[in-house]
Amino acid sequence: MQNGVTLWFTGLSGSGKTTLCLCLDQRLQQMNVRTELLDGDVLRSQLFRGLGFSKEDRSLNVRTAAYLAQLLTRNDIVVLASFISPYRDMRAQIRQSIQPFVEIYVKCSLEECARRDVKGLYRKAFSGEIPHFTGLTAPYEEPLRPELIVDTEQHNEDQSTELILAYLIEHGYIY
Repeated sequence: MQNGVTLWFTGLSGSGKTTLCLCLDQRLQQMNVRTELLDGDVLRSQLFRGLGFSKEDRSLNVRTAAYLAQLLTRNDIVVLASFISPYRDMRAQIRQSIQPFVEIYVKCSLEECARRDVKGLYRKAFSGEIPHFTGLTAPYEEPLRPELIVDTEQHNEDQSTELILAYLIEHGYIY
């Protein structure tokens, strides 16, 4: 059994948001929990081709995801939303529009994210090919009071997934 909830994973590019969503999704499906993944990169490629990274463009991407998450959550789906969503005001608006909402800060240092550089984005940003890159030339405002902080430099995928599952069980979102 389950109740709907949106788990909003925020953090720098390369921090592990999507990886954690995929791991958690697999575990939840094994528990017969209905889930839906919303990923910033996928939304951009499927709905918003050509969308840039200005604050306005990021806001459009995130507002659309929040609307979809709201619809799914109210229909008892566990939504796993993976979005950098760098601005606190943006995340506060999302929090107001979706209930219940769990902000998960996927914490990882800029240096470690750049070392991982899974998509080659940091290399491009350091060379100037990508302007307005979050954490380098554009701001990332860390959450002030997220419900959960998962430090991917301290915990591996399995440990991080267990922390999130324990939170969901403890707070009655899955049982």
